[in-house]
Amino acid sequence: MITRPESIFIRLFCCSVLVFPALAAANTCGQSATVITEVQGNTDTSALVGQTVTVEGVLTQDSRQTGGFSGFYLQQANTPAASTRSSALFVYTRHKGGRSGQRLRVTGKVKEHYGLTELVAVSDLKVCGTHALPAPVEMSLPWTRTPESLENMRVRINDPLKITDSYQLTRFGDVSLAAKDPLISTEFMAPGAAALHHADLASLNTLILDDGHARRNPPSLNWLPAYNAAQPGSAVSSLVAGTQVRGLTGVLDYRYGAWRLQPDQIPSLKPPPLPDPAPTRPTGSNLRVMTLNLNNLFNGDGRGQGFPTSRGAETQAQYQRQLQRLSSGLNQAGADLLALSELENDGYGNNSAIAQLAASLGPHWRFVVPVNSAMQKDAIRNGLLYREDRVNALGPAQYLSGDGGRPALTQRFALKSGGLPLRLVSVHLKSKSCRNARGENAQQSDGQGCYNAVRVKQAKTLHKQLDQLGQLDKRNALAGTLITGDFNSYSKEQPISELARAGYTSMVAHFHPCTPARCEHYSYRFKGARGSLDHALASTALKPRVLSARVWNINADQPRMADYRSHSSPQSWRSSDHNPLITDIKL
Repeated sequence: MITRPESIFIRLFCCSVLVFPALAAANTCGQSATVITEVQGNTDTSALVGQTVTVEGVLTQDSRQTGGFSGFYLQQANTPAASTRSSALFVYTRHKGGRSGQRLRVTGKVKEHYGLTELVAVSDLKVCGTHALPAPVEMSLPWTRTPESLENMRVRINDPLKITDSYQLTRFGDVSLAAKDPLISTEFMAPGAAALHHADLASLNTLILDDGHARRNPPSLNWLPAYNAAQPGSAVSSLVAGTQVRGLTGVLDYRYGAWRLQPDQIPSLKPPPLPDPAPTRPTGSNLRVMTLNLNNLFNGDGRGQGFPTSRGAETQAQYQRQLQRLSSGLNQAGADLLALSELENDGYGNNSAIAQLAASLGPHWRFVVPVNSAMQKDAIRNGLLYREDRVNALGPAQYLSGDGGRPALTQRFALKSGGLPLRLVSVHLKSKSCRNARGENAQQSDGQGCYNAVRVKQAKTLHKQLDQLGQLDKRNALAGTLITGDFNSYSKEQPISELARAGYTSMVAHFHPCTPARCEHYSYRFKGARGSLDHALASTALKPRVLSARVWNINADQPRMADYRSHSSPQSWRSSDHNPLITDIKL
């Protein structure tokens, strides 16, 4: 039924052959019509925008269902194999006529809707009979050029793709796919125009596997039968980053600033192997340091109430699951020292988040309390925990100036068996979030994100303060200093370079340098691209004592829907959104 106001006059007065014989003849199936390739043209924007045209084609996929895109895809029955222009359109209409596999004759106005060529204001739609669906066009990623010539057409992806990101799955029903697992450009190349160009190419060569709907929080997915919103954990294993996807056939669509595949068959999914167990200590190591961003460990009031919290768990049950998973992963690693970030800043009493974490780890775990704890004003803080049966905490722990951000926490530790102590520094630099970012803190078009100037300043202040501590602490010889935590900076970005110039070496990058050809050690994924925001930086004195530094990949590749908020699991996987770092040292 035609319901759009602009169609009422036509619907009432166009259908009498006696009154308007010419118009009736023009709307007869098989009569002359505008070829869809002419509507699409050779550029991103149709030359016929604003004009009313009549086209004929086969309805290849219908999206007029509740929660759909309020229209359907119409493709020419026969398209020359060598055509450089798309032969399909999206028809935006509430008209109910036609179904998949029928030939239609449609009259409407040409429009570009956020990059998608559409036919709108449909004034006439006729069913002209059944017709075989056009054969899908074979294609592959990465694109050699923009796939504009295939917009709205049926396509088949030749080679397997990989899931790189499933962050939007529970909200919008889609995942990101790519031929190769993308890297954050500033993980392996210096910031600048070239890094930004590399990031843009990675984004362009990402294909979104969509569900043909515009609805939020979909209850089910047409391409993933195992998914059930009521029990999201049912599909977790199929959504791990690196999952191989084959049999991708459907309509190539452009919506919300990205190329999308609206599938017309269920693809096959092959997940990667399960995460490896915690790495064993190398021969000779007598101290293991584990670094982890806890993804906002908040415990309410510490007595089972106070939920939802401002940043973390929404219920006591969620908090208990979060704590259990974190404790499991931290214990499996067999660490002696823990450098943690995103702990609730709620004091150091028995009901504090850090006290409850230490208790969950076991009777041998203790945490340090800085002498200047009032300096920390943020909602979250850093923490240092240690096995009191293996190491001693020497002298007072203290916060260093955060230079407008979260202050770093430092403490000296020594093995109970003797030897030179280690200075351990837990950091969490300013995030890349662009809220209120202006001037030098706004995006600088170099790939480093917002507030990079703040992070550089924090890095400079940190190594100057550590130099001052070293001068004051000359009486106590040190094996060296390890600065570790979430720097919110990838490996080639300026804050890391600033600390490198001051004599601190990123040990994971030292043992496992990240290159476009090989990058297995990364701590985070952002919009599907891999990189390391978390680092362990050894001073010149400590560097030869570091025997191993690596990432334990148990979190970043796991889907968000697998975390403690929605999935109950005894596994430690996805205990956080960051992977932990493990640094093995010989003191």
